[in-house]
Amino acid sequence: MERLSGMDATFLYIETPAGHMHVAMVGIYDVSTMPGGYSFDRIKSHIAERLQVVPPFRRRLVEVPFQFHHPVWIEDPNFNLNYHVRRIGCPAPGGRRELGEVAAQIASIPLDRTRPLWEAWVIEGLKQDRVGFVVKVHHAAIDGASGAEIMTALYDLGPEAAPLEPVEIPTERIPNDAELVGYAAMSKLRRAKEAVPLIGRTVQSVANMVGRVRNPDEHHGAVPLTAPRTPFNHSIGPHRSVAFARVPLDETKAVKEALGVKVNDVVLALCSGTLRRYLELHGGIPEEPLVAVCPVSVRAEEELGTSGNKVSAMFASLATDVDDPGERLRTICDSTDGAKQDHNAIGARMLTDWAEWAAPKTFGLASRLYSSMNLADSHRVIHNLVISNVPGPPFPLYLAGAELVAAYPMGPIIDGAGLNITVLSYRDHVDIGFLADRDLVPDVWDLAALVQPAFDELKELAGNVDPTIVKAPAPVTATSTRAKKAEKKSASTAKKPKKADGKKSSKKATAET
Repeated sequence: MERLSGMDATFLYIETPAGHMHVAMVGIYDVSTMPGGYSFDRIKSHIAERLQVVPPFRRRLVEVPFQFHHPVWIEDPNFNLNYHVRRIGCPAPGGRRELGEVAAQIASIPLDRTRPLWEAWVIEGLKQDRVGFVVKVHHAAIDGASGAEIMTALYDLGPEAAPLEPVEIPTERIPNDAELVGYAAMSKLRRAKEAVPLIGRTVQSVANMVGRVRNPDEHHGAVPLTAPRTPFNHSIGPHRSVAFARVPLDETKAVKEALGVKVNDVVLALCSGTLRRYLELHGGIPEEPLVAVCPVSVRAEEELGTSGNKVSAMFASLATDVDDPGERLRTICDSTDGAKQDHNAIGARMLTDWAEWAAPKTFGLASRLYSSMNLADSHRVIHNLVISNVPGPPFPLYLAGAELVAAYPMGPIIDGAGLNITVLSYRDHVDIGFLADRDLVPDVWDLAALVQPAFDELKELAGNVDPTIVKAPAPVTATSTRAKKAEKKSASTAKKPKKADGKKSSKKATAET
């Protein structure tokens, strides 16, 4: 029996009938590499063999009576693999759009909380004799980093599956109410000891942030509740739309090197250019810049290999109000750099620490009321969308001998922000998954099609980069927007501030990938 962390449990509390809190990945597989040919039963047997090294796939939730404390995980005594691994046919002609339709249907169905919170769907009938594989897992069980570790456990580095040494899986019974309440009481007593240190750290974090705000030379991230309303910033329904896009990884890295920025800045600039083109076709680009929430892993080295969520978040401007692509990228760099510094000033674990104190009844009731009353339509937009960038393996992976050709990740959407863009680098491509509310973004494939022209714009900005570039000779510094405005006001001092600002920005204007 293991208590969910406050952050893990929060993803349960904020889940509503319209807002499903599961993450997913759509994989496309070349089954010609499977020894003996394709077989659904072989894939299912492979997953059964790997369950011993994937604890989140074996555990189910048990609620504490009266929601006295966060739920607990137990080894499911009634585990049935037939419920979790299924197969379905893809509509003709079996292209990526048809695969996206099936994935959207799967993503639109919430997970059953009486069973381990995951499902895997094998989708047969794709073009070129390939199969799709959609895995969805509740966010309460994994974050981006632990999800990547699950991939490592399920996959092999070659068509021949590596043998595993048997691991004894513990057996558990469902605890009774008295045991659950007693365990919850002991957990609360232990947590009470952490209250005073947490308050002390919070006071220090506030002081650090106030000091940064008072310093006019500091960069800052975007501010919540300053985002403009767009077609996808409304209350959401239960139905989803899904689309995919991809760009070459070597060209992405070449753009990064040529412009002297980080991969994450290139990803955000790519999303910004894509969204600008989409909004031009849907009512025009807002005067205020779009605000993205970017999840940040705070998993310590000693926590590698553990499941659950060790994640915080940064608010970053996408600078969609800036026409010039170079200035737009510089503004994004300033914002991500400032967001990172704001995040460090507050404390990487502050969000996860305070999440331990989330009240199940209050949090859950508030989420359901907020959703049922469509309150997201009645106040200023908190943020426009979530953009998550997860590094993946640069080498091929195999599932039961089938080679993974493409891997498109998908994150959840919430009320008021009906679009999620999740990015995963795999082998020689950057795979991009779009998940949206079907009614708010019914033309999600049109949105995905705008990725390529946005990427071409970045390549043109970088000077039609050569993918073989290893290191750019002279990286472009990200001059701050504030300094550039100051230069325009005072022509007599234009050269001097520009030089000073360029020196500072070259060190500070990029965010971690």
